[in-house]
Amino acid sequence: MKAHDGMYIGGEWRAAADTDLIAVVDPADEQVIAHVPAGTAEDVDAAVSAAREALPAWAATPPAERAAKIAALRDVLVARKDEIAETVTAELGAPLPFSQKVHAGVPILVAGSYAELAASYAFEEKVGNSTVYAEPVGVVGAITPWNYPLHQIVAKVAPALAAGCTVVLKPAEDTPLTAQLFAEAVHEAGIPAGVFNLVTGLGPVAGQALAEHGGVDLVSFTGSTAVGKQIGATAGAAVKRVALELGGKSANVILPSADLAKAVGVGIANVMGNSGQTCSAWTRMLVHTSRYDEAVALAAEAAATYGDRIGPLVNAKQHARVRGYIEKGVAEGARLVAGGPEAPREQGYFVSPTVFADVTPEMTIAQEEIFGPVVSIIRYEDEDDALRIANGTVYGLAGAVWAGDDAEAVAFARRMDTGQVDINGGRFNPLAPFGGYKQSGVGRELGSHGLAEYLQTKSLQF
Repeated sequence: MKAHDGMYIGGEWRAAADTDLIAVVDPADEQVIAHVPAGTAEDVDAAVSAAREALPAWAATPPAERAAKIAALRDVLVARKDEIAETVTAELGAPLPFSQKVHAGVPILVAGSYAELAASYAFEEKVGNSTVYAEPVGVVGAITPWNYPLHQIVAKVAPALAAGCTVVLKPAEDTPLTAQLFAEAVHEAGIPAGVFNLVTGLGPVAGQALAEHGGVDLVSFTGSTAVGKQIGATAGAAVKRVALELGGKSANVILPSADLAKAVGVGIANVMGNSGQTCSAWTRMLVHTSRYDEAVALAAEAAATYGDRIGPLVNAKQHARVRGYIEKGVAEGARLVAGGPEAPREQGYFVSPTVFADVTPEMTIAQEEIFGPVVSIIRYEDEDDALRIANGTVYGLAGAVWAGDDAEAVAFARRMDTGQVDINGGRFNPLAPFGGYKQSGVGRELGSHGLAEYLQTKSLQF
């Protein structure tokens, strides 16, 4: 697609307030492929003003009509799914088959789910002698990351629109072309002017201006825990609603009764997908001491098959960061059984699929989010030991449990301090809530729980 040289505000593409630009780089070959405007507080203010102007009419639009518009948006995304996949591949570096299946496919499922929810959700209910109404929060400031650029946009915008809110989106500066494509889809779907607005720009400038803006009623942010804390503090000072989907260090707990080969194989695949740039990736593999050596051998063998199947990391900073963590793991005494810090290619931000054995729970690579294709295999002695290790980080976003039967896995999963757990390889469900415990965030996305984030309640007593 051709990059737009303006912002999508009030239903049209407008010139940016300043002439500064952001270069979009293809991480596979490090070449600049486009430039987009670097938005300022002035651009954000114009977008918020457009969203506030559009809010009364959109909030008053019957839910069935809002649902029809979201369904139309979903249909445009379906029609443009090949273009979406190619755009994500160009600016994120994900292999095209992965972009087609995940980066284009999942947002279509999520948009469709909110088209249905908008039409069926109970926006009012009788409670004794009261009627309780669920009303839109207002103007939403959505700040999204680069790792799943379209999914993260749809997971915020679709429920906000279903709720009757209007939106100003500030996407990640690494993947703005996907956001511009989404704005085109919004326009093509006939969503009224001002209901959705897009400002591209840098986080400390445009993102900060959006989070601080007095005309924004709710800030929904996905990204690092460090930035999430800053946004949470800003929102708290203004007594403003906030939803935060932050970091993770998820445990893949393989109980002794599990199918070890399947659990290890799926676990490695989970981390290698999207080059490990997934907040919910199961980066800590916990294996009972009796099966540990076998698991290490299986993991090393599985990781070796991904060498040419994963894409690069998103940018030079991330590339250096991940390689630094691998070097830290070696320095702290972990044993490399696959991959390592050496760059596998001369060009592009590639990192070898890496597996560490002999990792202890206190090591840096077992505590901090690496955000790359790196798996740490940790030995445990019994279930209580496994639970202590699984719960022993500041994060609690996702995880997995494998056992000989679901009931055994569920019993362990219920004791984990985490927001979502896959049982014996459970499938993605766009209606299930996603979000974290502890420093992995506040609030939930997806399904009816995700819709509720954008609603506030009013009760009338009779």
